Amino acid sequence: MKTKPVLQAEDVQTLLAAATAEAQRQGWAVTIAVVDDGGHPLGLTRLDGAAPMTAYMATEKARTSALGRKESKVYEDMINNGRTAFLSAPVLQGTLEGAVPVVVDGQVVGAVGVSGVKSDQDAQVARAGIAALLG
Repeated sequence: MKTKPVLQAEDVQTLLAAATAEAQRQGWAVTIAVVDDGGHPLGLTRLDGAAPMTAYMATEKARTSALGRKESKVYEDMINNGRTAFLSAPVLQGTLEGAVPVVVDGQVVGAVGVSGVKSDQDAQVARAGIAALLG
């Protein structure tokens, strides 16, 4: 049987704090969601001024990234490049850029999803959180 790393509560707090700091540095009102490798929510922070809908979108983007083991942008690009049938994929509802998987020793252990500003800015916030955790 194999073993793998998992995100712990302290890791989730590190991800959220660093992503929050990046969003605040930029003046962006976003929601940041962290999920485990199965797409289950572990933590969420909705910054002041972020629209209520962003809480749902950030979580769904993170779930898509974790389950697909890829950045959510991959799916957005796939759809925009004509593979519209992918819109019918079950469970994956966050097929917009803004979520990045957390990879430790080659294993996806979760993902960070962000919603509230331009998609590439959402991804920037997610990456900042991951960089703080993984160095």
